[in-house]
Amino acid sequence: MENDCDGYFLDDGTKIDPNLVSKPGLCVTCVRDDDPDEEVLCTLTRIDQMDQSEFNCFSYRAKKL
Repeated sequence: MENDCDGYFLDDGTKIDPNLVSKPGLCVTCVRDDDPDEEVLCTLTRIDQMDQSEFNCFSYRAKKL
């Protein structure tokens, strides 16, 4: 039985599929991108800004080359 309270939701109650939220290029170059402990926070940050023209993340840390 699936719980309808699991997942990500907008303030109006609309459920969001995190797989359909695009991942900005900034995220791909971040050390947190491959960290499962940061996945929820990163997903919430992307959902919060999905309608914005510019993406900002104050947790961003560049991957070392």
